[in-house]
Amino acid sequence: MPIGIIESLDHEARGIARQEGKTVFVDSALPGETVEYASFRRKPSYELAHLVRVLKPSVARIEPRCPHFGICGGCAMQHMDPAAQVAAKQRVLENSLWHVGRVRPETILPPVHGAPWGYRHRARLGVRRLVNKGGVLVGFHEWRSSYIADIRTCDVLAPHVSALLMPLRALVDSLSIADRLPQIDVSVGEHCTALLLRILEPLKTPDEKLLRAFADQHNVVLYLQPKGPDSAYRFYPLPGPRLSYTLPEFDLELDFRPTDFTQVNHAVNRVLVRRSLRLLEPQPGERIADMFCGLGNFTLPIARSGASVVGVEGSEALVRRGRENAEANGLAGLVEFGVANLFECTEASLAALGHFDKMLIDPPREGAMELVKAIGANGPRRIVYVSCNPATLARDAAVLVNVHGYRFVSAGAFNMFPHTSHVESIAVFERA
Repeated sequence: MPIGIIESLDHEARGIARQEGKTVFVDSALPGETVEYASFRRKPSYELAHLVRVLKPSVARIEPRCPHFGICGGCAMQHMDPAAQVAAKQRVLENSLWHVGRVRPETILPPVHGAPWGYRHRARLGVRRLVNKGGVLVGFHEWRSSYIADIRTCDVLAPHVSALLMPLRALVDSLSIADRLPQIDVSVGEHCTALLLRILEPLKTPDEKLLRAFADQHNVVLYLQPKGPDSAYRFYPLPGPRLSYTLPEFDLELDFRPTDFTQVNHAVNRVLVRRSLRLLEPQPGERIADMFCGLGNFTLPIARSGASVVGVEGSEALVRRGRENAEANGLAGLVEFGVANLFECTEASLAALGHFDKMLIDPPREGAMELVKAIGANGPRRIVYVSCNPATLARDAAVLVNVHGYRFVSAGAFNMFPHTSHVESIAVFERA
């Protein structure tokens, strides 16, 4: 059995060892450990391997809290001390910036983390009825599998949502369309918890009665989605609490729908917004762009500063929600929202929006390559880039630094998803 010394973690939280010129990625191995491993895939330059035995454990190795860890694919790092997870993610960010983009920030910002448990306010739960095994499973997929893990509790979900897993199994099992309900999306708001049921066949009258009784018993709001995201509608109760989250530091409350993108970790999102605004330093009289603005998570806090903000987003539904939130929070006069596909941005289309003193960019995992390429000589003097993918951040940072001549001022990691390999980060660029 081969033995390796783990040097670091990759972006999927796999341990990295070097053997005879090859890189070996070992599941569940931690930096500093000496391990036995068994390779299950061999390529000329790398191997993928399972951990067989830890010969010399890391001081960061701990006993996973969840009994489902290693089977359920919802978490990848519960065997690592939470503080060490944050440090590892910071190193993933720094390594990506250098190895992908060949850039380094002048300053590394202190990493940010919050409570390691009960933080997930958004989740997509898979549903599967197992006819031969006599029951329904509701939960995350198994590790690298299409099967649904047999979980009965989940400590990363908000506690009251974790408590719903078994009742949801019984509910789905009682429905006539149990085989035609593949997923349930969970959204926890300030005033209510919403469950969005993806249904592939219409409900029958007895099904509707069962759903209403479940909502009343467990104090949840039910939405149904018979087709695409635009088909989602509130089913029961029709009048009742709204789905929203707050940014208390900016005296903001933002409404959203279960199909809208919002951050899963409300507490860390508040810190992310606070730090982003501190780094952006919006001032009254400035004109600031919020690119990939969504429903206004950064747009409205920027407007609170007195700056004039233009929020640009590809989703018409999110732009509509942003406008409604600006109006509801008394900021309509300082915010302008527009719909545009920023993945097809050009220098001409960006220039048509007018000059911006500063810019915040918060793209999806694909990054913002076309946008950063389109920034001309009269581009913003400061850019704050919020990223959920260190590799695309590194790629885009290289364009800002090496093509447009920006200084790479600072960067740091946010542990938005404890116990997972997901790395959220923030970076600041200024005109040299």
